[in-house]
Amino acid sequence: MQLNLEHPDHEFLLRAADGESVRVNERRLTASFVLSPDRLVEGWPVGDVKAMAPQDLDAVLALEPEVILLGSGATQVFPPAAVLAHCLRRGVGMETMTNAAAARTFNVLAGEGRRVVVAFVLPG
Repeated sequence: MQLNLEHPDHEFLLRAADGESVRVNERRLTASFVLSPDRLVEGWPVGDVKAMAPQDLDAVLALEPEVILLGSGATQVFPPAAVLAHCLRRGVGMETMTNAAAARTFNVLAGEGRRVVVAFVLPG
């Protein structure tokens, strides 16, 4: 069986993720950030999913996603209902999952050419 190295059409690929860090391409990030297939926004000021407010999504929504993946850390933690409602009012879907699951899902959706944005909450 022949194996070929896949070269994605987008700039960023998630290589690993857990509750402490995420590896974007070859960089290890330890502070919360937002990522689209073509853009990395570091310094996202969210450290606690349960304490999120709708305005915390401004940097995420500015990237014009059709779907937002929220990586909530090592375990799945849901944001307040007002945060989810903020997305729905704009016609944007939001899925909350562990960081590892969010990384896998991002790679699949980005590989399909979807307008996906992932926001990772990290302790850094």
